[in-house]
Amino acid sequence: MTAPAGGGWETVIGLETHVQLRTASKMFCGCSTAFGAPPNTNVCPVCLGLPGALPAPNERALKLAVRTALALGCTVHPRSVFARKNYFYPDLPKGYQITQYEQPLATDGKLSYLSPDRGVATATIVRLHVEEDAGKSLHDRFPRATAVDLNRAGVPLIEIVTGADFRSPAEARWYLQTLKQVLEYSGVSDCDMEKGSLRVDANVSIRRAGESALGTKAEVKNINSFTYVEKALAAERDRQIAALEAGGTIAQQTMLYDAKENTVRPQRAKEESHDYRYFPEPDLPPLVLPPEWVPEQQAQLPELPATKRERFVAQYALSVQDAAVLTASRGVAEYYEGVVHAGAEPKPAANWVMGEVLADANDHQEQLRVPPGTLAQLIALVQGGTLSHQAAKRVFAELAVRGGGEPRTVAEALGVIQVGDTNVIGQWVDDVLQAHPAEVTRYKSGETKLMAFFVGQVMKASKGKADPKLAPRLLEERLRA
Repeated sequence: MTAPAGGGWETVIGLETHVQLRTASKMFCGCSTAFGAPPNTNVCPVCLGLPGALPAPNERALKLAVRTALALGCTVHPRSVFARKNYFYPDLPKGYQITQYEQPLATDGKLSYLSPDRGVATATIVRLHVEEDAGKSLHDRFPRATAVDLNRAGVPLIEIVTGADFRSPAEARWYLQTLKQVLEYSGVSDCDMEKGSLRVDANVSIRRAGESALGTKAEVKNINSFTYVEKALAAERDRQIAALEAGGTIAQQTMLYDAKENTVRPQRAKEESHDYRYFPEPDLPPLVLPPEWVPEQQAQLPELPATKRERFVAQYALSVQDAAVLTASRGVAEYYEGVVHAGAEPKPAANWVMGEVLADANDHQEQLRVPPGTLAQLIALVQGGTLSHQAAKRVFAELAVRGGGEPRTVAEALGVIQVGDTNVIGQWVDDVLQAHPAEVTRYKSGETKLMAFFVGQVMKASKGKADPKLAPRLLEERLRA
């Protein structure tokens, strides 16, 4: 069991993650899901909830939902039921949301993640269901007024609900990062939190360490980054502990997180499921999946992050830490394997990808600007002694600007090809020793640490071109003579 949050309290957290599916059109109509369109332009009678307009499910959205359920080890149910969730809010034009309730698409999954407190931990996926998004209320467009943009109304979502399995805000964050990896690998969502493609609500309660009964929970909303997830949950946990230790009680309510103040504040009393008056959606029949859908979507699943990480450790003799970095995104993992398949040794390839490649990508909108085969050629020049590591970094930077090219040609143009000719290096060695007679005398008197000084001078004289393995050998021969 994790160490209590403080003062003998244990934190209990469950998460509800809303994920926008990667489709061109909405869940129940043909309107575009494109982000950034002018307000209220991607709308039609169906998503505006006009009388007489009837919904029709988006086949691609349903297939992506099935694929996600399989990636999370869920049981996909051949028959599920759409339901109406009734509530009134300015950005919900119909006065209800089409979702699933008693009979969801999938149940009973799990996702393992690395807990900072408990090592490998497993979160239970209680249910995964399909639903439509609401619109968006905007509070910064007009003074003292709220504007409503209904472009998001009807955008296809899946909701992934966990058990009350997390024992710290940090665990919740690590789970979400792992979930995001799985979703991105599976190609079901871009998971862009800034665009609202992935949103998190958290149920938080506390109890005395050793107790099994759950405390009264509060729901925390309005969390738009993984860093803020951890901070918001810590703020809510601390609020509950302070309230109970002061002799107060916890009300079941919805809290909003204020990132600027790092505080939570009540929004409204938390609804119970009966408040939403769920009932089966009368305009949609039960969803019966064609029998071929599950095997078809199973075949669409790629090698998932945890499996790929284990394979990288076994196949390429990498450390767990290196494998975790290289498999953090599907694009980087495939790039790394491309470098190895092009002939680079696994460990040098890993070092280059984790170093220069990711640093360059970080500065250029995550673009991997040097093709894998080109990087493999560059690594070969270093391994073969044609380039020093420092010179290779200069060549890499030039290749990145050009978007590729021939590493040797670029190295020659930059004048950084390493010189391995004994006669040429010998001349640089002789010049350095003649220029520093006092240091030569001291070296011969036993100050052998001066070797580093002489090597540095040779590299300076050669403008970094002298073979760094050959130069010390020639220096030693001359100084022994």
